Amino acid sequence: MSSDMLSQFDIDRLLGGAGAALPSAGNTFGGGAQSGAVTLEQEMSVYDFRRPHRVSKERLRTLEAMYERLCKSLEAWLVSRARGHVELRLQSVEQFSFGEFALSLPTPCATYIFDVKGSGGVQGVIDVGHEFAYFLIDRLFGGGGTPSIPGRALSPVERLAVRTVGERTAQLLEEIWFDHVPLELNVTGFESSPEILQIANREDPVLVANIEVVAGQASSLLLICLPFAVLEKFFQSSGQRRVGGVAGTEREQKEARLRTERALRATPVTVAARLPQFQMSLRDLSNLAPGQVLATGIPRDAELSVMIGGRERCKGAAGRVGRRLAVRLLDQIAPPAALDEDNGG
Repeated sequence: MSSDMLSQFDIDRLLGGAGAALPSAGNTFGGGAQSGAVTLEQEMSVYDFRRPHRVSKERLRTLEAMYERLCKSLEAWLVSRARGHVELRLQSVEQFSFGEFALSLPTPCATYIFDVKGSGGVQGVIDVGHEFAYFLIDRLFGGGGTPSIPGRALSPVERLAVRTVGERTAQLLEEIWFDHVPLELNVTGFESSPEILQIANREDPVLVANIEVVAGQASSLLLICLPFAVLEKFFQSSGQRRVGGVAGTEREQKEARLRTERALRATPVTVAARLPQFQMSLRDLSNLAPGQVLATGIPRDAELSVMIGGRERCKGAAGRVGRRLAVRLLDQIAPPAALDEDNGG
């Protein structure tokens, strides 16, 4: 009977106390036991049960791709409105509590509040950034793009002028989330004081996109805050949707394929047509001035290199369609063997 009894070491292991039950340096295992205990300690991480982290690496890559699309579309729209250089760069997409997000806002802020229709009163936030808001106001009212930045909140007239940015951002949010969680957003209010901003409880988790905006000499942050309450479908079913695309019914597989094709077809690709290389002396290069005509020595019917995604993929000929310049494709260049091997591997 004694052989069937559990030792104290076995009991500790069953109760999850294997780390505490590891032999000391003086026992049979020698120094190896201590190194094992250190390894267990190094692999431990604090888990917040009240606010679990829901943004896995896979979901984060999807979110970053979605918000990169938003940045490119919003940048093109802002350039046409501001009639000047505007650059948007996605800094991060992160999970915060709403209290942490509110504390990160400057005072005064330029924050537009939007309602999520059909969500039971859930709201989100788009903060345009104080400096960028005054840059837009200056450009929209005919300024030169170098405004003074007062320390006051936007006036009612200024809020209406900048509101179009909030509405356009909300529209683009609907577009990037359409395939995951259909949203219908409506900008309904404005707030300049972060302390008064109360669209959720302070402990509620929110998804925050940080977008750097560089416009003229102004640099600012555009923040987009969406409560997790309206994104549950995305965070709960993204793994299931991936498996369903492979092992689901034929109809589900076809729908998944169509969604993927739509996403690929909507992806913007940079295309450029380049002249052949030519040479010029350093003397001519140093004497170049605005307005000069640069003689290339290239014949009018010379072939152009058509670059797609930074790689030469076609040969073309320059031409014109109506009043616009155009390129007629003449020949397609096979992709490099190394590229094929990378894609195949």
